[in-house]
Amino acid sequence: MGEEVEFAVYVDARGADRFRTVFPTASSTPVEAGWEDRWRKFHTGALVAGLWIGPPWETAPTDVPAVVIEPGRAFGTGAHPTTRACVELLAGTTRGGLLDAGCGSGVLSIAAARMGFGPIVSVDVDEAALEATRANAERNGCELDVRLLDVLRGELPAAEVVVANIEVRAVIVLLRRWPGRTAITSGFLAHERPEVSGWSCEKRVELDGWAADRLVRETTV
Repeated sequence: MGEEVEFAVYVDARGADRFRTVFPTASSTPVEAGWEDRWRKFHTGALVAGLWIGPPWETAPTDVPAVVIEPGRAFGTGAHPTTRACVELLAGTTRGGLLDAGCGSGVLSIAAARMGFGPIVSVDVDEAALEATRANAERNGCELDVRLLDVLRGELPAAEVVVANIEVRAVIVLLRRWPGRTAITSGFLAHERPEVSGWSCEKRVELDGWAADRLVRETTV
């Protein structure tokens, strides 16, 4: 135990030769053609709160508004339970300006735009996410204000609603900093709750073991 290291890598023939110069006992197995695009089978369309959300290689239905998302290899199209739960909560939220905190592929920003939210500011700390969001916004004909921003440290843009499909500890930090009244949060399992003083859960949606909450700021008389 502790004397062996196992690697699983995809390389061409030259890469395999270089790998063996460092690890002479390494073995290799040819893979089927098209392996680099096999990830696409994990991204499928879904009907959520009156919207079809899916990738461009699937045919969108013509009888509902579509949100077409190119996920790349790092971001989702909207089929994940946390994304679907956020969209369901957005559908029942009063429209207004929206901040998408951690926009990823831009799916929640674009879904919100389809529902009538605006103006929409989409922020992320990852430049690749911002590029994906801009490209998907253009693909869907949506106008988004896309910015590089760390929502846990930077100055938060003003909006009526914030949506944050991020990790639960990040949600807690964000809620402590967010000055608005309504927050839709997810990115955590059903047994987790982002409990922060001054906020109460108005509605929770649970899907496949994941959860999303619509939180409202408590008012004092």
